[in-house]
Amino acid sequence: MIRNIKTITEFHQYRGLPKPEHHLISVIDVETVKHWHADEPMNLALDFYVIALKRVFSEGKVTYGQDQYYYDEGIMSFMSPNQVFSISHEKNSALKQSGWVLLVHPDFLWNTALANKIKQYEYFEYSANEALMLSEKEEKTIIGIIENIQQEYYSNIDNFSQDIIIAHLETLLNYADRFYHRQFLTHKKVNHKILDRFEKLMLDYFKSDDITHKGLPTVQYVSEALNVSVSYLSRLLKTLTGQSTQQHIHDKLIEKAKEKLSTTELTVSEIAYELGFEHSQSFSKLFKTKTNQSPLEFRQSFN
Repeated sequence: MIRNIKTITEFHQYRGLPKPEHHLISVIDVETVKHWHADEPMNLALDFYVIALKRVFSEGKVTYGQDQYYYDEGIMSFMSPNQVFSISHEKNSALKQSGWVLLVHPDFLWNTALANKIKQYEYFEYSANEALMLSEKEEKTIIGIIENIQQEYYSNIDNFSQDIIIAHLETLLNYADRFYHRQFLTHKKVNHKILDRFEKLMLDYFKSDDITHKGLPTVQYVSEALNVSVSYLSRLLKTLTGQSTQQHIHDKLIEKAKEKLSTTELTVSEIAYELGFEHSQSFSKLFKTKTNQSPLEFRQSFN
């Protein structure tokens, strides 16, 4: 069962917190949040953005779908409105946590540049197991920005408050973007394992009959097989290789097409069918886009 929480005020009531200073934005010190109990709903969907920095989250875990993540160091996570998540913990144990949570209702961003720009930050679509691990220095930077937001949040609200808070919020999001880019580059071992698994997945798929019967593997299929989100996989591949997931899939397809064109007597139409295309014209168009040659021109170059 999923509990939907529509307003920030309702979330404060649900968590036993005082009424928020502003009904469209809230800065929460998570040490003030009451402990979860085993009999309360754990699947939640919130109608607002959530930006969390957890310094400690021991004896508990956050679950997205089938993935679980344990918080035991400085970690940031981001959720967009209506993203379902759940919180669970060991029986008879309390969740020990510290850090900050920012709640931002989309209406707070209305008529500002950030209202559209916030949708460009892909990490709001990442899962908990793709959270941002902060270095000590990075954590201090983020905490400093949150404290600036908190200071403004608890000051007397005036005509400048929204602009100042949004400016701080955009700075925080830009730093998170930078730190995610650093994480893709520095976590080479983990990321290259994902890249290796991607290569094997593509190799096995194009070797099997799946390509003929199911067509090209979709980005969604690949991300689910690798147990990462679509946006996370695309950004990871883009950072490591300069190409998106879709471009990689097409490259593997072209490799297989070149192999069939150069080593078999199959017609272009037969090859297109074996590679999952309903119409050979679509295959020929993609092949020419990727190689600057038609399939027949490529085949003739071997004669």
